[in-house]
Amino acid sequence: MKTSRPDPASQHLWRPYTQMKTTPAALPVVSAEGVRLRLADGRELIDGISSWWTVCHGYRHPHIIQAVKDQLDRVPHVMLGGLTHDPAERLAARLAALAPGDLNHVFFCESGSVSVEIAMKMAIQYWINQGVTGRTRFVAFRGGYHGDTIATMSVCDPDEGMHSLFAGSLPRQIIADLPVDADSIARFETLLDTHAGEIAGVMTEPLVQGAGGMKFHAPESLQAMRQACDARGLPLIFDEIMTGFGRLGTMFAAEKAGVTPDIMTVSKALTGGTLPLAAAIASKRIFNAFWSDEASAALMHGPTYMGNPAACAAANASLDLFEREPRLEQVAAIERAFARRLPSARDIPGVVDVRWQGAIGVIEMAGLPALDSLKADFVEAGIWVRPFNNIIYLMPPFVICDSDLELLINTCLAVTRRWAGQHFTGV
Repeated sequence: MKTSRPDPASQHLWRPYTQMKTTPAALPVVSAEGVRLRLADGRELIDGISSWWTVCHGYRHPHIIQAVKDQLDRVPHVMLGGLTHDPAERLAARLAALAPGDLNHVFFCESGSVSVEIAMKMAIQYWINQGVTGRTRFVAFRGGYHGDTIATMSVCDPDEGMHSLFAGSLPRQIIADLPVDADSIARFETLLDTHAGEIAGVMTEPLVQGAGGMKFHAPESLQAMRQACDARGLPLIFDEIMTGFGRLGTMFAAEKAGVTPDIMTVSKALTGGTLPLAAAIASKRIFNAFWSDEASAALMHGPTYMGNPAACAAANASLDLFEREPRLEQVAAIERAFARRLPSARDIPGVVDVRWQGAIGVIEMAGLPALDSLKADFVEAGIWVRPFNNIIYLMPPFVICDSDLELLINTCLAVTRRWAGQHFTGV
């Protein structure tokens, strides 16, 4: 029986990655425009992280908003089981044209984690459909993050990631060091040979490991993976959920590395941060393993809301903006601003590394004590920045103007310097 004690509505909402008993109250957002969030108390915050890396065109871009409204007036949703619609058909064709190499076959779903699960199922069933059994495990890498579902947690870093609590409940994968030099490449190849017959595929975030710590690696690492997989016939999966759609200065990180995977997952900025949508995009080689007269060879997955028409309309409008507006040039401008201003952070107490690539700027600390107070300091200074683990990072919307970008970077540096002076005395 419910008690009569007042129970604020906020207590009913279970928030992500949050200890609900001890967390500070969430900040109510009443409107958003461009790069700014307006709070219920009238304060405005420059969004320095693009709402978990999604809002590449800024909030409420009129072209995307109008496209969604128009689609809602026609068909808000229809299942793709036995039916189809133009927004999904058109979006699939455009993604196939944009994606590198022969990544031509697009399977839609609602979230990035699920797209990675689908990619894993594709790889496992790829072998099954060829009469090969036992290939059910994946090689993934320390520092990696691929999602929050049971299967995707299993390919995250088992020690540094947020999912170690579930270690005993997860499928047992093969976690390797990134191949970054001759010795680690040799160890990687040996590992593939040691587990030959077990491996369904190799999974990685190309060039930047995001939620695992914003760790960068060189294109040569991806090239080594590609060569090793090719030599053994293994599917290579790129998780481009964070890096896709311009974040590193090319539409996909794969292009920057000159490497084409067999399966690529995308989400986050796909709709410009407007509606949930994700996809696993497969090569002709992968797709052909499912092309059969046998019903059992079909890909065994079917999200109810896959290819939602309104979400597809948002994604098509987002791709319009990449074609019409200078998004990649804007990313290059953000990178130049990071190169000018972020190096000054190296003399802040507690800083162990400063790095940037494309529209990602990172200040790595020896630790983040009093994390809640640091977050509150950023808000008080008028910016929305969400440090995690030992990382303070900026990933602003691509459309941020020069003055707002300078304000964002300078404020972030000033707050970090002041806070670090309080918590890293003598460092």
